[in-house]
Amino acid sequence: MRKHLLVGAIVCVSVCMNAQHQLPPAWKSVEKAQSSTQFDSRTRAYITPTRVVWKQDGNGTLISGLDNLLLPGNGQTDLANTRICVMKGTKANRPSILLDFGRELQGGLQLVTGMPADQKPVNIRVRFGESVSEAMCDIDGKNGASNDHAMRDFKMQLPWLGVSEVGNSGFRFVRIDLLDDDRELHLKEVRAIFNYRDIPYLGSFRCNDERLNTIWMTGAYTVHLNMQEYLWDGIKRDRLVWVGDLHPEVMTVNTVFGYNEVVPKSLDLIRDITPLPQWMNGISSYSIWWLLIHRDWYYYHGDLNYLKAQQTYLSDLLRFLISKTDENGHEKLDGNRFLDWPSNANPVAIDAGLQALMVQAMKAGNELCTVLGDEALAAECRRTGEKMVKASSSVKKALLKSKVAPDAPGSKQAASLLALAGLMKPEEADKKYLSVGGANGFSTFYGYYMLRAMAAAGNYQGAMDVIRQYWGAMLDLGATTFWEDFNMEWLPNAAGIDGLVPAGKKDIHGDFGAYCYKNFRHSLCHGWASGPTSWLSEYVLGVQVVEPGCKVVRITPHLGDLEWVEGTFPTPYGQITIRHEKKADGTIKSDVQAPKEIKYILEN
Repeated sequence: MRKHLLVGAIVCVSVCMNAQHQLPPAWKSVEKAQSSTQFDSRTRAYITPTRVVWKQDGNGTLISGLDNLLLPGNGQTDLANTRICVMKGTKANRPSILLDFGRELQGGLQLVTGMPADQKPVNIRVRFGESVSEAMCDIDGKNGASNDHAMRDFKMQLPWLGVSEVGNSGFRFVRIDLLDDDRELHLKEVRAIFNYRDIPYLGSFRCNDERLNTIWMTGAYTVHLNMQEYLWDGIKRDRLVWVGDLHPEVMTVNTVFGYNEVVPKSLDLIRDITPLPQWMNGISSYSIWWLLIHRDWYYYHGDLNYLKAQQTYLSDLLRFLISKTDENGHEKLDGNRFLDWPSNANPVAIDAGLQALMVQAMKAGNELCTVLGDEALAAECRRTGEKMVKASSSVKKALLKSKVAPDAPGSKQAASLLALAGLMKPEEADKKYLSVGGANGFSTFYGYYMLRAMAAAGNYQGAMDVIRQYWGAMLDLGATTFWEDFNMEWLPNAAGIDGLVPAGKKDIHGDFGAYCYKNFRHSLCHGWASGPTSWLSEYVLGVQVVEPGCKVVRITPHLGDLEWVEGTFPTPYGQITIRHEKKADGTIKSDVQAPKEIKYILEN
């Protein structure tokens, strides 16, 4: 059964271009108009508020009919002027309301007005917020609130008996303030305009632990919101193609939606605006991630023609990366040397992580160049990769002799990359770093690689526990999407995002954050945080792609403390349907239904 995005939300109206994208026949010079006209790949839905969170009503006479805004509307003003919310401004008091649309959305706001006696435009202030606190705050230069990337705090005029549409941001809450004295604002409807790709959720995951089910779906929904015309990092802030951040998102797209144009479109954009020798987004590791995404995209979808279209740039990038190693096999990457923000103050971790990423790049280069028939470059990648592995081993031995930790102490990020690159035994990385302190020290971006490294060490149960603790904690705080960053140390005495912060409590949105995401600048919908979605499908449901295009997949379930798990996995040939049940003796009974074009290897 096709799963749609709007689970639990009220969709009043949905409007989209028809499949043929026809221009009106009356349009003159149609051929020229078609060549210069671009059509949006998204649709829109109108969402009614689910509740009034707060109101400022003076003496109780400034607002009437407020519950009318919670009724489904039709987007049409009328002369009946019934079912109206009236807000009255006086010289002493101006009314305000704060509405909750039930979940994080990407889009804007539609306001339908009635006909008060005064026909002049009415001045209002609109504030979007991913949390109640953000929607209630001012931009003061200190609390992180801003209009960067998307306007979230602005003034506007509403017409008499009209419809206005405004805003383009990520939000769940909207505050509306009447700014005029001795005026009335008649609101018939206030609806969120939800812009999204109307695509099915082809992948699915269900088990007997509802917390894991919700985490899987929340990660999927987080990425879905960021699948706009391009694949963004965040829908409030960083509405950009940050290609390194894309890797966890692309893995979620592979797992949930299968092929979607937004991925190649975004990869091509960043390629075309980054001529070599520039680094993508100015960050050397992000050019490596572009390469690794292409390797994974090819394995999941098997589109050789698309891979061939990348060959010139891909080959030049590989040669450029090879030139950034010294004769001993140590990486010498320049540009911005970056892994993720929490590890940014640990240069030893960054050095170790970049060495590991370079080893992975050489492995991917060998695989892709072999497919593309460039044996010479494939061999050069192999030689460089082997030299880098040997260099890492010699450095480790020297450091061991000097009793200095060889592997970036205190960094779960670096440890996970070293384990995945084969530069550290996964069991060692897990024991010394990844499992130490449980979910403490995890990050939303690199948490995906930490989970994968724990799986490589065989610690599937530990990884599931961390998912429940770390990503589950965001849900406990009212999240409907996963955040740009989160730290378990923020939890004590913290209030959730979906209500006013009580006196004496910490504001989980306004009081925390660092680097570029301090306080309210912090994005609460960041696709790079979706790692558990693809991880649960790959390691618990157990689907791993063995040959390009999913022609061969391995299904190896790891149920841990679960009793059963079931789900679907998208392939170019259709969905694989899977169910695993744990029997009384601890063994697993599996049922797998796959398209005839796919060979699956079941390993229980």
